[in-house]
Amino acid sequence: PKAVKVDFEKVMESVRRVRAQISHHDSAQRFTKELGIDLFIGRGKFTGERTVTVNGRTLTFKRAVVATGGYPTLVPIKGVKELHQQATTDNNGDKPSSTETVFNMTKQPKNMVVIGAGVIGLELAQAMQRLGTSVAVLGRSGKVLPKEDPDMAQIVKEQMIKDGVTFRLSVVEYRNVALTGKVLDNGYPEMKVTVVEKGESAPIDLVCDALLVAAGRRPNVTGMDLEKASIVFDTKEGLVVSDKLQTTNPRVYGVGDCCSQYKFTHAADFMARAVIKNAFFFGKEKMSKLLIPYATFTSPEIASVGLYGSDLDEKGIEYRVIEKHFKDNDRAICDNATTGFIRFRVDAKTDKIYGASIVGNNAGNMISEVTIAMQSDTGLGKLANVIHPYPTTAEVVRQAGDVYNKTRLTNTVKQVLRGVVKLQR
Repeated sequence: PKAVKVDFEKVMESVRRVRAQISHHDSAQRFTKELGIDLFIGRGKFTGERTVTVNGRTLTFKRAVVATGGYPTLVPIKGVKELHQQATTDNNGDKPSSTETVFNMTKQPKNMVVIGAGVIGLELAQAMQRLGTSVAVLGRSGKVLPKEDPDMAQIVKEQMIKDGVTFRLSVVEYRNVALTGKVLDNGYPEMKVTVVEKGESAPIDLVCDALLVAAGRRPNVTGMDLEKASIVFDTKEGLVVSDKLQTTNPRVYGVGDCCSQYKFTHAADFMARAVIKNAFFFGKEKMSKLLIPYATFTSPEIASVGLYGSDLDEKGIEYRVIEKHFKDNDRAICDNATTGFIRFRVDAKTDKIYGASIVGNNAGNMISEVTIAMQSDTGLGKLANVIHPYPTTAEVVRQAGDVYNKTRLTNTVKQVLRGVVKLQR
């Protein structure tokens, strides 16, 4: 059979069209015309504990929120900052070097180097590889998705290797990024990334025409004169906020990437909801009470909520692990998608759920059922009583409940049940 040919320009055009459609939710038009908000577009700066200026106009507030988000972290490697600045200035994607510019591409790169083996790095690496670009992922820790359980992260890595992605995860030094002077037939200039790997004396050169730096994000907290408002901040950690999301100026709150370790859109959404209640309606909402699920949109996906095993070990909480694999799920068998499983971490003596992770197709959609169970303090044993449509992959949630309930069948319980059955004969 002939190889599938990808129209990269059409793919990226579709991506930008979808982004434009979604962007209405955050548009100035929606905030002004639909929500009736007074919107001032410009660089805002604090001039006092209750005042801010924008475009030369001073605004006095009773309450304020800093929601300035974050920006990609650029690794300290010679040449990358200059390339990033050029790509951002050109705004044409000729030298994509961060998540801010990668979607500007119109021509397909032949070779891409991704610095960073976290969520964004793997998501984009796999997507580009499947579209036909040869991708190499670089990292320092020897791991991919270091926050996730190692065996689950390994499943994602193995699939990406099957897709053709190569990994170099023992980099000890990012030495240099430089243009070779050659321009490829796609119009992109060729680059050479020089790194040193653990145990290797000689540096390694990786030639590419696209470089993605996905080494995390930093809070955007500079350039606002926060000091004039008595707001304490750190350029790495962000705003210093209380559990009620108040800054050191009690009239000013923080929301989102500029003050949180949870750098997700949905986390910022619920932080904002908490701030509205606390600032205007005498609320007592706390950041520590938010149960925030998250997902990595690779194939297969990984989704998690609550505490990991390492968290429980650190806290000295006794727990046990309950698992159910997709290879035993009829819908997964029908879809030929049996890779992966669900893992619950429950109290050692009860069915209280401390946390859960799923690796498999549509894991991000399935984690919400676990989240609502934890939010409502519904135990794993009770999830066994939730009827799911057949056949669906979400049945693994209920089936995990069955697995848990079977652990309660001690020899004594079994003997009692056998006696009851005999009495019915």
